[in-house]
Amino acid sequence: MTAINPIFASSGTSIFEAMSRLATDTGAINLGQGFPEGFEPQELIEAAVIALRTGSHQYPPMMGLPALRQAVADNARRFLGLSVDWEREVLVTSGATEALADTFLALLQPDDEVILIEPVYDAYATLIRRAGGRVVPVRLAPPDWAIDTERLRAAITDRTRLIVVNTPMNPIGKIFTPEERQLIADIAIEQDLVIVADEVYEHLVFDDRPFHSFFALPSIRDRVVRIGSAGKSFSLTGWKVGYVTAESHLLQPIARAHQYVTFTTPPALQSAVAVGLNLPDAYFLNLRKALAGRRDVLVSGLRQAGFNVADVPATYFAVADISPLDRKADDLAFARHLTLSSGVTPVPVSSFYGARDVTSHIRFCFAKSESTLKEAVERLARWRAGEALEVAS
Repeated sequence: MTAINPIFASSGTSIFEAMSRLATDTGAINLGQGFPEGFEPQELIEAAVIALRTGSHQYPPMMGLPALRQAVADNARRFLGLSVDWEREVLVTSGATEALADTFLALLQPDDEVILIEPVYDAYATLIRRAGGRVVPVRLAPPDWAIDTERLRAAITDRTRLIVVNTPMNPIGKIFTPEERQLIADIAIEQDLVIVADEVYEHLVFDDRPFHSFFALPSIRDRVVRIGSAGKSFSLTGWKVGYVTAESHLLQPIARAHQYVTFTTPPALQSAVAVGLNLPDAYFLNLRKALAGRRDVLVSGLRQAGFNVADVPATYFAVADISPLDRKADDLAFARHLTLSSGVTPVPVSSFYGARDVTSHIRFCFAKSESTLKEAVERLARWRAGEALEVAS
């Protein structure tokens, strides 16, 4: 058949789905896919129930419920010091991935180029290509994952239109420093580029570290598309509620794309997320504290099992260097081996690179119950002891 789009036809099953299936088939603890366990705030569940029973079940406004759009603006002011006009600068979408798709569909012309800073969420490249754009990767490499200024500048051509920046960054937990943000801002101004700032992990920053949004830089406010996610902030990934913040000249075409992609997002879920964004500061602080504690459980266990694990400043992922344990440095084979031999499933970090050639690291999710993490750590300890005995024999 010829009526099949080659971009989707060739994309295959994502590594997250593949590793999750392997975990299910083998009874392994799935620390690969990033879905939280037991962090859902009951206030939001009850708010959704009330909205389902008493609210409208018809199409809400295309831009999103006013209550949620106001809550997005208010939350950004409260935690990031941002001044946002909720009526002109906020759009509600059916998840952050839809927000990304709307943005690429709205802002790209055929053969426009988009800078992706790798490692990167795998949906970016596919969505960009389907929107007619060309992906230009700029890679960060271990162990410091720092931006190479010259490499970034060399990647830009007269066809470059967007730079996509995920901060805090999946999978490595990197928070872009003020110097890195300013570098990207300066380049965006010099080259007349738009920055797509995927900031879905904005509330998952640990150890009193500050987080600063690209939207907070006055010099580039008019060229930033900021994306947020209720799924990440409230551990409700199945709800698929996201939001876009941008000045109106950028938001209007993105809203037109949204109009033809999903048009709206379930109103009961929007009402509940509005409640969530207006929760007291204590909710957000306690979430950070709880996740930091789970991080410490997992990171300590990984280190005891022989992995090199750097500090994890944000997100709910820990990245482990497998070099001490795998001379072949084949992260995909190692992830499968670890699943089968230890009963704990990670994902290979190579899947976050277009060329899949950074094969020295694997990613674990620590947004799980404490009992799940402790069991995973015990399995890894038994696996490590068995591996050592096998080598000694």
